[in-house]
Amino acid sequence: MESFALLIAATLNAGTVLAIAGLGLLINERAGIVNLGAEGMMLVAAIAGFATAVHTGSDWLGFGAGALAGALLAAAFGVLVIWLNTNQYASGLALSLFGAGFSAFAGINYTQQKLSERGEFRIPGLADIPFVGPALFREHPMVYLTIALAIALAWFLYRSRAGLVLRAVGESPESAHALGYPVRRIRLAAVVAGGALCGVAGAYLSVIYTPLWVEGMVAGKGWIALALTTFATWRPARVLLGAYLFGGVTMLQFYLQGRGVEIPSQFLSMLPYLATIVVLVAISRNATWIRANMPASLGKPFFPGS
Repeated sequence: MESFALLIAATLNAGTVLAIAGLGLLINERAGIVNLGAEGMMLVAAIAGFATAVHTGSDWLGFGAGALAGALLAAAFGVLVIWLNTNQYASGLALSLFGAGFSAFAGINYTQQKLSERGEFRIPGLADIPFVGPALFREHPMVYLTIALAIALAWFLYRSRAGLVLRAVGESPESAHALGYPVRRIRLAAVVAGGALCGVAGAYLSVIYTPLWVEGMVAGKGWIALALTTFATWRPARVLLGAYLFGGVTMLQFYLQGRGVEIPSQFLSMLPYLATIVVLVAISRNATWIRANMPASLGKPFFPGS
């Protein structure tokens, strides 16, 4: 039971990285923009957050640096695709490649660095409950903030005026423009906000989840987060649940190895990516269902006055 409680705790920890990035990408796509650069943004944010945490000793400043790095890269991407009308898919892939190369160069001097020891996070009174305490109430505060973020984003999208405008821009930017809404600025704000969340995810990976810097340490999590938005049919609560599902699959390999299950480690390592492919294939079989949930203008450029 103790090992199972630790598996649940590890699942929440691993899923938090995917959930933060997935929620950020959901904001992008609700505004009609596809950003394939999540992997690159997360890598740059990971080294920015790690370097800041090393020099300041503050995890939260590390998260802030990661968010800033992600937001700046997303802003550059947004200017390219929203104002200069470059191809969203090609620009996103270029951003991902740039982030991989730049983070490798910037992180050369940090590969041997270590962060100071951190105390265990505990929620007083709840952390000592048998099984439930170790499983749910000894997580980093960012785990609980991510859950709160998913709830807040669901409220924002479906209950607030600003959220309804954002969704309208994603569904029909021409109609939103005709009503007087600044479509391009709204899309840029959504892209920057999404990039900041991808940045926080990258910083959490290097500052809390690992915590260290290794070249290419995001290891496909940005692509999984991107697939997660489709898997979740662009709904925040489903992004959160999907992130924990994929986080559980990731941690399952270590759990099985600890239990002495004789399965090749290479097979266990590919489980998260195999699960991603299986889920996407299953969803793609129902094209009507996808069209009913997908923002209508997703990936399509918008030219004011055209």
